[in-house]
Amino acid sequence: MDYTDTIVAVSSAAGGPRSIVRITGPDALAACQRVFTEPIALRTNGVLCASVAVAPGVAVDATVYLFFSPHSYTGETLAELHVHAGPALVAALVEQLLATGLRAAGPGEFTARAYLNGKLDLAQAEAVNEIVAGSNRFQLDAAERLLSGRLTETTKAAHLALVDCLSLIEAGLDFSGEDIAFIGPADATQRLARIRDELEGLLTGSIRYESLIDLPSVGIAGAPNAGKSSLLNALLGHERSLVSDRRKTTRDVLSGLWTTDRFQCVLFDCAGLLTVAEDILDRLAQQAAIEALRHCQAVVFCVEAAKPDIGEDLAIRALIQPKTVLYAASKADLLSPADSQRAVETLAQAFAGPFLPVSALTGQGLRQLQDLVERSLSAGQETATREGRDTVALTARHRQAVSEAVANIDQAIVQIEQGADEIAAAMICAACQALSDIEQQPIDEQVLDHIFSRFCVGK
Repeated sequence: MDYTDTIVAVSSAAGGPRSIVRITGPDALAACQRVFTEPIALRTNGVLCASVAVAPGVAVDATVYLFFSPHSYTGETLAELHVHAGPALVAALVEQLLATGLRAAGPGEFTARAYLNGKLDLAQAEAVNEIVAGSNRFQLDAAERLLSGRLTETTKAAHLALVDCLSLIEAGLDFSGEDIAFIGPADATQRLARIRDELEGLLTGSIRYESLIDLPSVGIAGAPNAGKSSLLNALLGHERSLVSDRRKTTRDVLSGLWTTDRFQCVLFDCAGLLTVAEDILDRLAQQAAIEALRHCQAVVFCVEAAKPDIGEDLAIRALIQPKTVLYAASKADLLSPADSQRAVETLAQAFAGPFLPVSALTGQGLRQLQDLVERSLSAGQETATREGRDTVALTARHRQAVSEAVANIDQAIVQIEQGADEIAAAMICAACQALSDIEQQPIDEQVLDHIFSRFCVGK
């Protein structure tokens, strides 16, 4: 890919009130002048207003942000045209700019140029994509720490410490015939263990980060015909699951994206649980249900409010692994308010937990249930955030490099303890190389293209 010409792309998300057309390269200012309806002096960094021609006889107002080289995101002269216009007009503006000789930017090409011009190191450049992909505060914080250079700082410090230790070990090998001790085995292993622990801390945080990348999931569980499918449809706001008076209508795990004003999660309904499966299909359906419930963050456990015998429900509750369980007294509309209250109190005593009366038919209790789910998921998110306050987002490439370094350091420690300093030195060299691979120095163009191909166009 040619990183020396001038490129253009829409860098804002679709559907917003404002669109951003980004231009970078040596011809950025001239390209702007060609689409302005009248000449404007472009001499310094700043903001100005302009009328931009998007088609013959059609112009839109634009706020133009100018960044002269090297004081820009890419390190090149860069211009952004912010326009309040629909997709068709924005597309027409891009076509006008392309007609002036600009090239359409490839995925991640703006950030690639920032890297090549020394504005970002490679790990920071990859952090841009992690920030764009982040779906919660924890992910964004972890990606921002990567962007701030935390990974590079840690790995560079580890690399320097390894080189220091290696130089002492190799000096000892060079003067093995002399009565000189540059570093003893105990000192060497202690140094290497400290470096390994620092790097393992990065990996531990990355595992925590990975666990929160996916949307949280919430399962609806209970006995057959407890109103689970109706509740799923009511919460999602559309018919996702078939509803029938017959028991065991649902065999598969059915899920949908539950989006509210304050949170988003995967909500799923599964086969009604039985203490004893009646046939092979029941057994397979229940295995799938229990497996899905085992991996979710919270469970809404449904018990019919008007059910006279809850022995089966109590037995089914025992099948669910301990986790956050929210109890719902379903089909509450079948009871009078007084009877519903008595039923809720009876259920709460039997299950040792508060019950919320809900009705998928009338909507009773659905908003309160939504609030309970939100609080449950938020509590888990806050705990993870506290535990991962220093977590840095690592890509698969970073994790592989750090893991290789840790494995080689472990091997070096073993070799030093066995008196094989030459082999230990080779292992330390391999660990240094693994850490150097994070920055890919010297950079391989194929690797560079692969990294930035995962980005959005315009970033």
